[in-house]
Amino acid sequence: MLKLWQSLILALAKFESFLNSAAANQINYIAMNPKVDFYFNKAGKWQKEIAQLRTIVLDCGLTEELKWGCPCYTLPTSSSGQVSRGVNIVLIHVFKEYCALLFFKGALLQDDKGILIQQTEHVQAARQIRFTNLREITSMKATLKAYIYEAIEVEKAGLKVKLKKTAAFKMPEEFKTKLDKTPALKKAFEALTPGRQRGYLLHFAAAKQSKTRESRIEKNMPKILNGKGLDD
Repeated sequence: MLKLWQSLILALAKFESFLNSAAANQINYIAMNPKVDFYFNKAGKWQKEIAQLRTIVLDCGLTEELKWGCPCYTLPTSSSGQVSRGVNIVLIHVFKEYCALLFFKGALLQDDKGILIQQTEHVQAARQIRFTNLREITSMKATLKAYIYEAIEVEKAGLKVKLKKTAAFKMPEEFKTKLDKTPALKKAFEALTPGRQRGYLLHFAAAKQSKTRESRIEKNMPKILNGKGLDD
């Protein structure tokens, strides 16, 4: 009889473990946004890696959305008891040489492990953690969650990255000439938000050749005249 009870207790314990595991999987499944599935399902070099990153980020309780064609994870904000549009915490994106987590306010993180990367000298707030294989991600799971939770706390605390003023960015000579010759364009550019102005200046200045800078300016003139930003 004792052995029977022991067997029954063991069976119940295994069943409870199964239910807990199923519940956890169900939570993850529900948290996954079907509109974002295509990004993870398409064949590619980093498919396994980004699938693991997705699981790690969702385990931190963020909401999965699709922004700029990439999986973006947000923290819902509330105002007067009503939930409003979530604020961006982290994004998953891929490149030829690596895949990465992009922290929108990464410049404010402590980065105790020294793993955050500034993509270019002009990037002010965002920082990346880059990966080149699945093993790296698996071994860093606890660290990645710690960075994500810190990013959430940074947002909850209302901390902001102190951005450079637009005047601190060099204006390409080709664009300055175009503004001087086109008063309507100058007026429209000056009416843009500082962030949109910086976006255009960085985009134009990033081109190494004058011909390429001129081409970019011509291409984006209609957007500037319509009060749109580079990515609008």
